[in-house]
Amino acid sequence: MAEGLRERKKRQTRQHISDVATGLFLERGFDAVTMAEVADAADVSVNTVYNYFPAKEDLFFDRSAGMVDRLARWIRGRDAGESAARAVLRELRGEVEAVSPRVGLMVGYDRFMRVIHEAPPLRSRLWSLQQEIHDNVVAALREETGAAEEGPLPDLMAGQICWIHQAVFVTIGREMLAGREPAEVSREVLVLLDDIEELLSEKVLNYAVRAAP
Repeated sequence: MAEGLRERKKRQTRQHISDVATGLFLERGFDAVTMAEVADAADVSVNTVYNYFPAKEDLFFDRSAGMVDRLARWIRGRDAGESAARAVLRELRGEVEAVSPRVGLMVGYDRFMRVIHEAPPLRSRLWSLQQEIHDNVVAALREETGAAEEGPLPDLMAGQICWIHQAVFVTIGREMLAGREPAEVSREVLVLLDDIEELLSEKVLNYAVRAAP
């Protein structure tokens, strides 16, 4: 369905506010910027900002929606004969090999990470996002395997799969904060992914294998 004029204007306004806020956060830090200052810089009312972003943390993590369900999407979209963990490993390798901004391999990512490290509310929100990612993976694994609601295995497997994802992002964030070049970090993280795969048990690597059609 084509996007209507009203919906397009709302999307553009939301994106404009988000872009302005991001610039202010990167320049001055998260705690130093108020919602009123974001509204003033974006040339909108404070109420408009709150209508789109109920909390200041929502402004900073505006693009988190695509992140929290990404692992679940990869699992649901895995190839025939491929397990959940191997699908996540494959997708992450593709992103890292492509030196993709989606995994933080970009010039300027260090500034983004520095803002998070200096703001306890953002660190807290990041932890909440990680919990959402985990819960979405559990739900996907239950759907894909038909596991009973009370069964512990999907939750345990989700913990292992989320560990893969978190290990990659923590490493990239640390190395980019240290001023490393994205391409250089990419090569090292590809080696890390090989090491991670070797550490995973066969039970994890062969869980939720998609049946051939």
